[in-house]
Amino acid sequence: MSETLTRGRLRTFLSRESLRALMRQGATFLLVGGIGVVIDIVVFNALRSTVLSPSIVHSGPVIAKVISSTLAIIASWIGNRLWTFRDQRRTDAVRQGVEYAVVSIAGLLIAVGCLWVSHYALGLTSILDDNVATNVVGLALGTAFRFALYRFWVFSPGRAAAAAARADASREPEYAEGSSITS
Repeated sequence: MSETLTRGRLRTFLSRESLRALMRQGATFLLVGGIGVVIDIVVFNALRSTVLSPSIVHSGPVIAKVISSTLAIIASWIGNRLWTFRDQRRTDAVRQGVEYAVVSIAGLLIAVGCLWVSHYALGLTSILDDNVATNVVGLALGTAFRFALYRFWVFSPGRAAAAAARADASREPEYAEGSSITS
């Protein structure tokens, strides 16, 4: 019985409709993420080239990356919640937002880690080196990590359905079906 259930889930997961839905979701995720990337790169380079230049602030590139990524995360949260994962939104937006922030911060740490290794451990300190480390390598690794966790944890369809069921169960019906009020 368990094997049949597993085969049924696999068949559903691999159906053309499911794959199309996954491709649409992946495309919108990349579009929203693309907007976040533009914000991240523009802010990072503006800060790293000016007030957070390594010649002014030793840890300037890392601080610039944290600031630029934070702004990109906020923009991406809005886009992903309202568009990419709109069908999996839960009513508990604060909890979902906290989960999103946790995953996003972990993705940020991946990008900052790549920048730190490149800039400080390997001594690759040019603005091009910093951009390749954080906006190519770190971005690729962080994006794969975030998409998987957003899809299967933060915006999981099963969690959205369970939250809706709990909300429905917590509401008391005014009258049971088929009952009448008698005085």
